[in-house]
Amino acid sequence: MPPAPRWQGAWLAVAAVALAGTSLTAGWWLGQQRGGSGPVSSASRPGLQREAAQLRRRFDSGQANDAEQQRLLELLVALDRRAEATPLVERLADQQPQRWSLRLLLAELRRDQNDRAGAERELRQLLNQRPDQVEALQLMALIQLETGRAAQARSQLEAALKRASTPTPKASAVPIGLLLANVLQRSGQTGQAEAALNKLAAAFPDDPRPLLAVALIQQERGDTKAAHETFAKARQQGGKGDDSRLDRVAAAWGLESIRGKGPAEPRPEVREGAAGSQETPAGN
Repeated sequence: MPPAPRWQGAWLAVAAVALAGTSLTAGWWLGQQRGGSGPVSSASRPGLQREAAQLRRRFDSGQANDAEQQRLLELLVALDRRAEATPLVERLADQQPQRWSLRLLLAELRRDQNDRAGAERELRQLLNQRPDQVEALQLMALIQLETGRAAQARSQLEAALKRASTPTPKASAVPIGLLLANVLQRSGQTGQAEAALNKLAAAFPDDPRPLLAVALIQQERGDTKAAHETFAKARQQGGKGDDSRLDRVAAAWGLESIRGKGPAEPRPEVREGAAGSQETPAGN
């Protein structure tokens, strides 16, 4: 089975980091663990292994509380014992079907171990109960793209966006629309992605995320002047001219001049990861 691709470009990742948006990254919970304390050092490993063993005994005896179960999962992932964590999460997900995040974590663990079919099975079970769960749609779209089914990913997200937009728009429409645009862009349909984002911006005039994504698409293709103009519109559309999150994105992407007299000189290239583009959690 092919390895997970390392996505090039960062416009939705920036939107996710700066504005709590959603991007095609490979993990909500696992990404959070990877982004935490980093690899376990050889000096700390024995102590963490003892702690994991103690918590595992408590879990098996039914004495572990929610915090201890969470800690056990974190330890197993940090110690690279994901194969051991998988049946544990599966048991918890079956015991507590109302906790959708457990089913999502199980799908992430399966995908992380190159079991995409198993991950997709878990996601379908989750989406049957919660068809518009953004994090599940995110991971499903990623798997579909990884396995050459971009058209299926697009169709599923278009249906989800329609449900979230009618009869009245729901808050989930924006992240779903961002995901749809991301799928279009990753499929080489950048023009359609930009059109979808502009339509989303018109439908949600108080949310700057769609226009922010448009600005970053324009920046990626070297149209710096248009990117500055669109970024300025995003600030106005958000109604928060002093929003420090947007300022941080502007600084990272060479768009600082939107606060000043005009567009800056174009940069020779877009720096991947300049504003925190990495596998980051999509949400809780």
